[in-house]
Order: sequence, then structure tokens, then C-alpha cells
Amino acid sequence: MRIIIVGLGKVGLALTAMLSREGHDLVVVDCDPVVLQNTQETFDVIGADGNGAALGVLREAGAEFADLIIAVTGADEINLLSCVTAKKLGCAHTIARVRNPEYVKQLSLLKEELGLSMVINPEDSAAREISHILQFPSFIKRESFAKGRVEIVGLKIRQGCTIIGKPLSELYRESKVKVLVCAVEREDEVFIPDGNFVIRAGDKIHVTAETHNLAGLIKYLGIPMQKVRDVVLIGGSKIAFYLARRLIVAGISVKIIEKEYERCVKLSEQLPRALVINGDGCAQKLLDEEINRKADAVVALLNIDEANLVVSMYLSGLGVPIIVAKIDRTEYMDVYKNFGLESIISPKGIICNDVLQYVRALCNSAESSVITLYRLVNDQVEALEFRAAKDTRYLGVPLAKAPIRKGVLIACLKRGSTIIFPSGDDSIQLGDTVIAVTSGERTIGELNDIYH
Repeated sequence: MRIIIVGLGKVGLALTAMLSREGHDLVVVDCDPVVLQNTQETFDVIGADGNGAALGVLREAGAEFADLIIAVTGADEINLLSCVTAKKLGCAHTIARVRNPEYVKQLSLLKEELGLSMVINPEDSAAREISHILQFPSFIKRESFAKGRVEIVGLKIRQGCTIIGKPLSELYRESKVKVLVCAVEREDEVFIPDGNFVIRAGDKIHVTAETHNLAGLIKYLGIPMQKVRDVVLIGGSKIAFYLARRLIVAGISVKIIEKEYERCVKLSEQLPRALVINGDGCAQKLLDEEINRKADAVVALLNIDEANLVVSMYLSGLGVPIIVAKIDRTEYMDVYKNFGLESIISPKGIICNDVLQYVRALCNSAESSVITLYRLVNDQVEALEFRAAKDTRYLGVPLAKAPIRKGVLIACLKRGSTIIFPSGDDSIQLGDTVIAVTSGERTIGELNDIYH
């Protein structure tokens, strides 16, 4: 596909790297000639210097012939204008980043009236994912499929867990909870396991389960259940606003620590039910006074990764039960985990997954194109959702006899209102929702790609 990316900030560069790896023809647009030059040299893409909302710049970028424009500058208005102008020039599909909370209520109207294909909001998406984690704090990661009926959750297996030393077949037999372990992270290795795989202490497992079975899974594994009632947000960013709003609706007490006084005033006006404290979230004395052991969970949302890392380490020493940290530099993910940070959120990573899902669906005319896509285990594993269509191969053939590629696991089937965690005797039927997990490097854009 021919894709134009307007804006080479954190999100724009991440999208450039991802879509370049996927083999698309990219044109990148930015006002900073140095950033533009570095991006061209790093990713071997074409560059256009200037304002991405300007007609001349978009023509230079080839908007008339582009399949997709993705506008992710720091200004919502420029993003919207870039998409509208590119659409008028003939660009088929448009994606705009819109972050201002004041525009949230009119996003549906904006999409319809401006002809946008997709609107992305990294901060709101990150807030949604953090709120999911806080709902079940035992989970490192939590992703939803099949319209919320099925989830893939990440769990760390600690000493004393009932499944240690046992093959996964015993988990399925003894737990009386319908689940399927679809990926295991062990030190630097990643496995797509079968029923004979034996779990060790320290493993991080990714489990497919129906949403209503998650509590039963935690109980069987012997992982303590903890209800979150009081949450402290360090940093009053847009993510903090979106997250606080979600938590307050859920009946959770929220405290926000923000250094800038003007921002504190605005948050107090927007969130009257939250306690907003004007102070430095990195100051040890303030952390001791405002957090200590009263907080059930703390979310580090400062603008600097290193600050979030240091604060999270200190809070861990204070004994805070649940710590979530926002991280932008995902290339250092292993470093963060070595410091004990398990629940890490990357707003740009979430948005990249959403865009990649959309792009792969555009690339495939088949009815069984990808519906949902998530990347797990530091992007080494993909979990994808499809719908079986008339052109899907091997319908009705038992999975044990179908030529499924090595490294691909059918994690779940949804047939009507029935959820199936399949064995080799089960088969994919027309109309099924299929959740597949793969550790392979080959791109999977539609359901037939899982076969040889």
C-alpha cells in the first residue's frame, strides 16, 4: 500500500518503523528537516518537508494516489485538516489522531462529517488498558476479543502456584475452568505450548479464557485476589484525565499528583470528584506522605520514562501492591522488567496495533481479514481474530488434520453464543469467530494465512 504519515513524533516514528517492516511504500511528512532526513536514512522512505495540512505539501507527498494517510502531529486541528485535504485530493482512507478531551464527545460526528476512516487517541486507549489491568490486578496484560466475550490475559507464575511442575493438560483437567495457555515467556524464549508443556516458577503465561472465568482461573492458580479501591496517579497528563474519569465512574477513589499549578486547577474543574495535589511526583517526602501503604495501586504517568522507572522502584520498596508505569521507549522493555516492572503501558504501542489491524484488513479483500490484532510478549507473538467465511479453507476439517503452520495455535472458536477452546478433534465452521496466536515472522492478514 502507498501510505502517507504526517508528523514524526513518537507515534509517527513508531508507525513508520512498523509499516516499513510490513513492506508498505511510505511517504513521511514533517516540518523539521533534520528529523525528516534521519527518518529517511533509517527506514528508506520518501520524505516531504513542510506542513502536512498544506495543499502543496500533500500534493508533493502524492496524496492523489495514496491508499491511506495517517496524520499524527501534535495538533488535532492539523491532523483533521490534513485528512480532509488528502481526501479531497483523492486519498482513499484517512486516519487522524485526536487527543483533546474537549473533542471526545463529537468524535462520531467528526468521523461522519469529515469522512474519516478512523480516529485514534493514544491517551484514551492507554487509560482504557490501565483500567482493565486495575480491574484484575493479578494480570500483567489483558486484551479482549469476540466483542468482550473472550480475553487473553498475562500472568506471572510465582513460587507456590498450583500449576508449577505440572503439564498444561493437568491445568485444563483440574481447574474446571475452560482456558487455554496460548503463549509462555520463559527468560529470553517464547513458546507456543501444547498440553505436555510443563510450567516453571517465573514463567509468564498468556491465557485465553471467557471473561466470566477469569476469577475462577486466579482462584485455581492460588493467586491472591485484591480489590482496588484507592488509586494514586502520578502526573496530571491527558492519560491521567481519561483514566481518572473511568475509575471514578467505577466507584474508585482517585488522587492525582501534578507539578504544574495551572494543570491542577484545570483537572480540579474537570474532575470534581478527584483529589488533585499540587506537588512534584518524584519528591520522596511527598510520595511518603501521600501514598505510603494506603494506596491499593499507583500509576506512574510522568512524561519521562526514567522518572516513571525510578518512582515505580521506590514505590515497590514502600510496599505498594500494584504499580503500573507508562513507558514510551519500548525498546528498553527488558530493562524495565529486570527492575521488577511487570505492568507496563505504551500508548504508542497500543495505537500502532490498532493502525496495523486496520492496514492489514485493507490489504486483504477476503471476508476473513483480521478483525482484531494484539501484539504480546514484546511484540514476539501476535493474537489475531478472524471470521471464517466461504473462502476459508479446510472448513469442517479437524484441526489435527488441517495443515496449520508451525508456530500457530488456534486459541479459541466462538460459534454463535458458544465459546470453544478447541482440541484436535474440533474444526472451524462457516461463520465462526477464530482467535489464532502465532510466533511466526510471516504476516497474517487473513485466516487462510494460518495454513501451509
